[in-house]
Amino acid sequence: MRAAAITGPGAVEIVDRPQPHGLDDLVVVQILVAPMCTEFKSRQSGDVSDSLGHEAAGVVVDAGSSTRVEVGDRVVVMPGNACGTCRYCIAGEHIHCPFQRDVLTESAQTYGTATYAEYVLKPDWLLVPVPDDVSLIHASAACCLLGPSFNASQRMNVSASDTLLVAGCGPVGLGAIINGVTRNADVLALEVNPWRAELARTLGATVFDPTADGVVEQILDATGGWGVTASIETSGVCSNPALLASVSARRAGLSVVAWGLDIALPPIVPLGLDIHGVWHWKHQTDGWRMIETIRKSTDLLDTAITHSFPLDQVSDAMDVQDSGRCGKVVLFPQGVSDL
Repeated sequence: MRAAAITGPGAVEIVDRPQPHGLDDLVVVQILVAPMCTEFKSRQSGDVSDSLGHEAAGVVVDAGSSTRVEVGDRVVVMPGNACGTCRYCIAGEHIHCPFQRDVLTESAQTYGTATYAEYVLKPDWLLVPVPDDVSLIHASAACCLLGPSFNASQRMNVSASDTLLVAGCGPVGLGAIINGVTRNADVLALEVNPWRAELARTLGATVFDPTADGVVEQILDATGGWGVTASIETSGVCSNPALLASVSARRAGLSVVAWGLDIALPPIVPLGLDIHGVWHWKHQTDGWRMIETIRKSTDLLDTAITHSFPLDQVSDAMDVQDSGRCGKVVLFPQGVSDL
């Protein structure tokens, strides 16, 4: 089968790799939509790898011995290969599972865990069913476009009574805006990139430049002086969590979904802030809520997914990501069809 591989600095190519086969609870999904995430940064640094991608939506083509899915089922593929039996998996927190399965060793195969590819091997319980009325392109947003901020919104109970501030309007931040708008919150956003700031406005956010003089006062004025009641940091800018805290109302929630931050915060006890570190969402318990979010936001998702490419144009797709003039970018490993 065809798969993408980073072969050196600035180089990503299509290579041939063995197609996986199902075994026991390990099933094979034909990938029809592969959303792109941060792998383009690995191309920039030249981190050689033929295992790219962790997001996908597609159709089960080999169900192994699964009792959960059947051939022909349309599914979203959750990231990772969590064990399914530890306390975290049982609680729905599979993303935090410390006992990730080595599905290739288990099944005596050499390839099949990447999603910038035509097929992927996955434990059946990490597949989310997609209803017939939801397109696979929209369903694929249940991965990193909507997923992290969906869970942040769940944990902070974001609703129509909230003012939500989103730091960063890259793909994850755009997803946070969509989650906020779908919940009828008043959504504000921080972004320095003019192209992405305009895209955020199109999705319904009021956008501020975090580097502008008086930005704190501008945000407080926008809330009538009360401050925001919920905020989500997606940018990876180390100064942003402190900025979010400084414009938060008392007893507000603050969620960080960006990785690698050395966070500094002002005193949070007087504000009574609830601080959340959020990675992904709980598909076992919140799957129906995610599907309803997708149903309510199809037009917004069409706006946030700005570019699509066939798999063999993955290099062009990463060029677009390098430019910063994009929202979510997706690959079509099987070509464009009725998705």
